[in-house]
Amino acid sequence: MDIIEVGFGGGCHWCTEAIFLSLKGVTQVQQGWIASIESPTSLSEGVIVSFAPTLVSLEKLVAIHLRTHSATSAHSMRNKYRSAVYAFSDDQLQQCVAIMHKLQHEFANRLITEVITFGSFKSNKPEYLNYYYANVEKPFCENIVNPKLLQLLHDFPAEVDQQKLHHLLPDPILRKL
Repeated sequence: MDIIEVGFGGGCHWCTEAIFLSLKGVTQVQQGWIASIESPTSLSEGVIVSFAPTLVSLEKLVAIHLRTHSATSAHSMRNKYRSAVYAFSDDQLQQCVAIMHKLQHEFANRLITEVITFGSFKSNKPEYLNYYYANVEKPFCENIVNPKLLQLLHDFPAEVDQQKLHHLLPDPILRKL
């Protein structure tokens, strides 16, 4: 099975990591800071997602990314939380640009998410990796991450590995699946 990588930045990397770790077809999520080739000294929070395109498409991953962070908001924290898709090849860059154009009509405001070329990655400290799944009962996870995961479950139920998010499912019968 072929595995492809793509990078995403948009909000807290703990949230972004939890979202992509919760999907079918995602084989690994590396969480930390990403810089683009265009701005090699400008690191911002992000993740590198390894995925099997036969199980989840690049288009679906981009759509999920756009729906699970403030993809239309140019807020004051954008340097730390750059809204971006980091492409690992020229072909992937062109695919992501086309996907962004295709999905723009689903948003009332202009998408500010940049499609840029991946440059470098710095992993977070080991104790902060897999943050959500290691700390589901911490206030940050309950108050910040859970609402995003509930939105993911609502908007993309077919893509979610519901066993990973069984604790968020409302129906006790579904929790047993």
